[in-house]
Amino acid sequence: MSERSLNTENWTEDRILGGRLALRQSKDGYRAGMDAALLAAACDAKPGERVIEAGCGPGAALLAAALRREGSSFFGVERDPAALDLAKANIALNNLQARVDAVSGDIAHPFSRLKLKPLDAALANPPFFDDPSALRGPAPARKAAWIADQGLEAWTAFLLKSVREGGTITLIHRADRLGDLLALLDAKAGSFKVRPIHPFADAPAKRVILRAIKTGKAPLILLPPLILHERGGAKHTQEAEAILRGEAALSWD
Repeated sequence: MSERSLNTENWTEDRILGGRLALRQSKDGYRAGMDAALLAAACDAKPGERVIEAGCGPGAALLAAALRREGSSFFGVERDPAALDLAKANIALNNLQARVDAVSGDIAHPFSRLKLKPLDAALANPPFFDDPSALRGPAPARKAAWIADQGLEAWTAFLLKSVREGGTITLIHRADRLGDLLALLDAKAGSFKVRPIHPFADAPAKRVILRAIKTGKAPLILLPPLILHERGGAKHTQEAEAILRGEAALSWD
């Protein structure tokens, strides 16, 4: 592990998932939030299954999913050396080395470079933008988390290669990119399930969580939405708070 990752001037240590998970993350780079928590909650891996997260960053979703799914093993791929250092430190910090690992890798490269057999499930929170001119920011340290250098097509291609036939692919992304995601995955996946994520009950969805099954053939299902906040109420709805604390999963039923 590099000296950079051990320098406490560069990261903070936070507690998430109701305090069950210790997470060291960059002060200036990408910091895990609601999207990572929801992605982890959407993982429904069964005991004995192997799960890969593309672009795992410091490991927030990877480790939260691992704590939720104690009988499954998890494998993170991250291209940024500093984020990968933190992911490895977080795996050790939470004593999850027996069934969680993270390695250097880039989704722009073929999945075969990882020398892994296709896994049972894949998770991803791809960067939300393809065009750097679409944003005033972000800060240089957070650019990789927001701008997909190779575009969304590269992410979906990597994910499709990373899972076996019948395996699941679960992504969280902007609601206005749902059509693009469906089109990119449709050639080799199906049985889509979509759960809209609304900031308020009376506001449009800002996010969607999409699950696809490789070679699946069932019709698309649009599930009831998750509402995150109540106007004038608590910070989160009861359902969202239970998910964030690890007391509930994000069901696909």
